[in-house]
Amino acid sequence: MQRALLAASRRPALRRAVVGTRATKRVVDRFVAGETLEDALAAVRALSADGISVTLDHLGEDVTDRGEAKRSRDAYLAALDGLAGLDVGPAAEVSVKLSAFGQALPGGDELALELVRPVVEAASAMGTTVTLDMEESATVDATLAVLAELRRDHPGTGAVLQAMLHRTEDDARALATAGSRVRLVKGAYREPPSVAFADRRSVDASYARCLGVLMRGEGYPMVGSHDPRMVNLAQRVAAEYGRTADSWEVQMLYGIRPGEQRRLAASGVRVRAYVPYGVDWYGYFMRRLAERPANLRFFLRSLATRS
Repeated sequence: MQRALLAASRRPALRRAVVGTRATKRVVDRFVAGETLEDALAAVRALSADGISVTLDHLGEDVTDRGEAKRSRDAYLAALDGLAGLDVGPAAEVSVKLSAFGQALPGGDELALELVRPVVEAASAMGTTVTLDMEESATVDATLAVLAELRRDHPGTGAVLQAMLHRTEDDARALATAGSRVRLVKGAYREPPSVAFADRRSVDASYARCLGVLMRGEGYPMVGSHDPRMVNLAQRVAAEYGRTADSWEVQMLYGIRPGEQRRLAASGVRVRAYVPYGVDWYGYFMRRLAERPANLRFFLRSLATRS
């Protein structure tokens, strides 16, 4: 089922059918803050009131021309301008996918770096930062190369590592350095067994190993997981290595386990919600369905109820 949903996220005909369904859009509202920046900022205010930090993601990926890539840059600059008006500082950052900045186009690595740099500069100027989301395994080296360039002048720029990939434990060691910010997730892309662990148990074991590497290092681990076992493990390992509450955080997706997000924040754990917004929500939504059977069951029940 997971493979089918991930494949569906790239099928234009199915995309048109799903996006055009009113009932689907109402369900998507659980996972996406809205289609406009104003919607996203309203979500930031609500989460901030609960003591939860945010990372904003303007949805859109796999752009097909330079114009779209430039519009992604402009959308993020507008998002940062909106966040500046809320005066929440590093409690609100942004996450970007380099494919939205033209990485897949001819000369895409240079184009993505050119277009994302002003976003990183604007974030630094207002006292916050940017995290580079990780996409398919074929883009990992290029994304880490862009990260290295950005960190020359903006060392707080963050990266995402996916525990499902065989290479990630080595990448975690390389990035577990002073000032480095790393969000560790399990991964939500369809990958061949030659580069990724195929079963849940192996992915979980890899996540635990990588988490240990990051917690032992000198950087700032960001525990991207809704799995109670992994969140509990993170708390135990952080305590074992004497980490203070401000030296790591838990990150969860907007709309998933919101009660647990509030509970953790109230208990003194730093919590950050990943808040997506924008009209191009289809690919993001399908990956959320693929990640957890409970998400798919919720979606199907809602469609049946509203049909």
